[in-house]
Amino acid sequence: MNPFETTVQFRWSDLDPNFHVRHSVYYDICAQLRTVGLGAAGFTLEFFAQNKIGPVLFREECTFRREIRFGDTITVDLQALKLAKNGGRFSFVHHFKRGEDLVATLVVDGAFIDTEKRKLTTPPEHALPMMDRIPKAEGFEWT
Repeated sequence: MNPFETTVQFRWSDLDPNFHVRHSVYYDICAQLRTVGLGAAGFTLEFFAQNKIGPVLFREECTFRREIRFGDTITVDLQALKLAKNGGRFSFVHHFKRGEDLVATLVVDGAFIDTEKRKLTTPPEHALPMMDRIPKAEGFEWT
């Protein structure tokens, strides 16, 4: 099983009044996939708690290309678009695909916050190699 990819079967409760997937469902799926993927890279919830840091998003934007309907099976991935060399900032992209057909993309820009000081921070130095475990998108760059 690839922790940076998931297959989703959409449910009745995922639909809006137009019978296609509600916009908020896309965001929920990606948030869960980031939690699983970052955890597989070493950024587990326990890691965040022990180091008193956590991810925070500045931007989360979905581009809808094709409708997703009830019963569709869609594959969603997680890839890094940009990573700061000090680990402090990141941009991730999620691709929603029906087979080979790209139906949506969701991009997030974020950073890490010190959960006690409530200020932006960087992960501890020993965690920096964990960032490199995240699959890289086409055009990926270190910043």
